[in-house]
Amino acid sequence: MVDHTTVLIAGAGPAGLVLANLLRAEGIATLIVERATREQVQTRARAGFLGPNSARVLAEHGLGAGMLHKGRSHGVCAFRGEDGEFELDYAALGRGEVHTVYPQQDLVTDLIAEYLSRGGEIRFGATVTGVDSGTATIRYRDEQGAGVATGRFLAGCDGSNGATRQAIPAGLGQRHAQDHGVSWLAVLAEAPQSMAAVTYAIHDDGFAGHMARSPEVTRYYLQVPPGDDPESWTDERIWAALDTRMRTDEFGALKPGPITERRIVRLRSEVVDPIQHDRLFLVGDAASLISPSAAKGANLAIMEAEVLASALISALHRDDERPLAAYSRTCLPRVWRAQEFSRWMIDLLHTQDDDFHRALRRARLHSLRDCRAHQNFFAEHYVGI
Repeated sequence: MVDHTTVLIAGAGPAGLVLANLLRAEGIATLIVERATREQVQTRARAGFLGPNSARVLAEHGLGAGMLHKGRSHGVCAFRGEDGEFELDYAALGRGEVHTVYPQQDLVTDLIAEYLSRGGEIRFGATVTGVDSGTATIRYRDEQGAGVATGRFLAGCDGSNGATRQAIPAGLGQRHAQDHGVSWLAVLAEAPQSMAAVTYAIHDDGFAGHMARSPEVTRYYLQVPPGDDPESWTDERIWAALDTRMRTDEFGALKPGPITERRIVRLRSEVVDPIQHDRLFLVGDAASLISPSAAKGANLAIMEAEVLASALISALHRDDERPLAAYSRTCLPRVWRAQEFSRWMIDLLHTQDDDFHRALRRARLHSLRDCRAHQNFFAEHYVGI
C-alpha cells in the first residue's frame, strides 16, 4: 500500500504537530507517521517551559486553548550557592517577557486532538525503515506490515535518532556535535513545588534544579556521573541529595512525594548544516539537538515549524519556493544563538573540580546577582531565541 499526500511528516512531537496543524489550517493535505503509540506520545513527560514566541505561535493559530486555560506565567528564577540565594525577576528585565509553564505532554495531547479535528491523519506505531529525500518518500512498518508513504515534500520531525536525519548525505555540509561531559538525573515527583521560582542550586556535590510542572508535579534535576544507572537512585537517595544540594538546612525543607520517573540525560549538542536536502526539511531535534540547560528544545522546534509552514504555504499556494530554499539560512543563526546560551548556562551551573574554575563560577554568579547589564543579557536570552 502506498499513501500519497502533499506534505509527509515523520514524527508526532511538538515540531511535527505544530507544522501539521499550520498546514491543515491552509487546506494542505498532510500525513504524520509516528513510531510510538498515541498513548505513549501523549504521556511522554518532556519540556514544560514555552517562551513568548512559542506561546504567540500557538495562540495566533488557534492551538493554545489548553495553554491559555491551564498554563501559568513564570517570570522569576533563583540561584542558590555558597554565598546564599538571589532571585532574578527576568519579567522586569530585558524585554519584559515571561515563560508559560505548560507540560509538553499536555500540549501534544491538545495538538493531536486539534489536528485530527482538522481532518489530519496520523499513523501511530509505524517505524520508519527507509527515507528517500529526492522523492519525499518513506518506508515504514506497523502492525499491518510494510507500508510506503510519499508526498511532494517531507518534514523530518522524528528527533535526533530518527531516520530522516540519516537521509541527508554525510558529505553535504557539516554535522557539529559536542558532548558537554555532564549528565543529569531527570526526576518527576508527585509533589507540589517547594519554591515559588525555578531554582538552580550550585553545589560542590553537583548541580540540582527545581522546576514546577503543575500544582501536583515537580521536575527536579541532579547532576550525576556520566553513565550512572538511574535505578540506583532510590527515592530516599534522590531526596537526600536534593536536600544537600538545595541547602534545605539554610533555606527550608522540600515538599517530597513519590518519584514517578527517573532517567539519565546526557548534555549534548548537535547541529546539522544544512537542515534540508532535495524535498526533505529537518525540524526540531532532527535538525539540532540542544542540552536542556536553558529550556530551548521545544521552543526551537515550534519556531522552525512556523518558518517551514510559511515556506511550504508559499511554495504550494503561490508557486514560490524561495522561502523553502532559504529555510536553513533562516533557522540556523537562531539555532546557534540558542546553542551558545545553552553552553553559557552549562558553564554557569557546573564546574571542573579545581579551585580556579570554582572561583570563576562564583564570579559569574556574583556578576549575575549585581550587574544590571548582565541581568538584562540573561533575561533576553533566557526567554528568547
